[in-house]
Amino acid sequence: MAGPSQAFLDHVATGNTSLCRAWALTRADGTFYGFTDHDRDLVFDTMLFKANCGMTARALQQATGLSVDNTEALGALSDAGLREEDIEAGRFDGADVRCWLVNWRDVSVRWLQFRGSIGELRRAGGAFEAELRGLSEGLNRPLGRIYQKPCTAVLGDRSCGFDLDTPGYAAERAVEQVEEGRVFFWSDLAGFEPEWFTRGRLTVLSGAAQGLWSAIKQDRSDASGRRIELWEPLRAAIAAGDLVRLEAGCDKRMETCRLKFNNLLNYRGFPDIPGEDWVMSVPKSTGINTGGSRR
Repeated sequence: MAGPSQAFLDHVATGNTSLCRAWALTRADGTFYGFTDHDRDLVFDTMLFKANCGMTARALQQATGLSVDNTEALGALSDAGLREEDIEAGRFDGADVRCWLVNWRDVSVRWLQFRGSIGELRRAGGAFEAELRGLSEGLNRPLGRIYQKPCTAVLGDRSCGFDLDTPGYAAERAVEQVEEGRVFFWSDLAGFEPEWFTRGRLTVLSGAAQGLWSAIKQDRSDASGRRIELWEPLRAAIAAGDLVRLEAGCDKRMETCRLKFNNLLNYRGFPDIPGEDWVMSVPKSTGINTGGSRR
């Protein structure tokens, strides 16, 4: 982020400022929200920032180097702005946030003071408190190749390279029956073997929970039909008739990559890496110890 412009510094230097704050919040699904603590709406860069939203901000902590910038935003929940059910559903998790100091008399004179994402989000009593984390927060995440027996790729991502739109690896079905937002029942899922979707993904395509997803824990078949259970319930209401997408599961084994997905060239695991018991091995007179291939 660039520092304040000369026009902004000149306005501050007058000692008689007309500054307010403006926040732009963009969710992962592209939904935009604009807020300001001014008593009238502001518009700049084709964005509308609504007044009377009840939002305030605590002191912004910024530093040079790689330390993490952070601040907090406080506000009231309302149907016209942030809704409690959207927060509960996790729709604001990781949302992009920008914060300006703006001269409300001349909105071209402004300073982009903060850019980051929403971290911890707390709500209570019709209000919310959101922790805002700076761009340097991403530097705290470990990166690099992990050496382990199971594959480290996520099915369908760039390193995996498998196309989940390949016929036979995904299905879109209307929900027939659901319990606690976690267990789904279908009378039939013709064309898919039992446990085909275990460790896969369920994404909601319509209804109140549209856009939410969860990992599949179990895929079982019995005389009554097909039962698919999620690891955790969806954080929004889902009902019979809502459309969902089921994607095949992968257990990260080399045999599964070869036989189920025919994608062995992109396997990102190391199935022959020695385990922890290797350091305890000792020479022995029994058995065959040729030093040949472990396979």
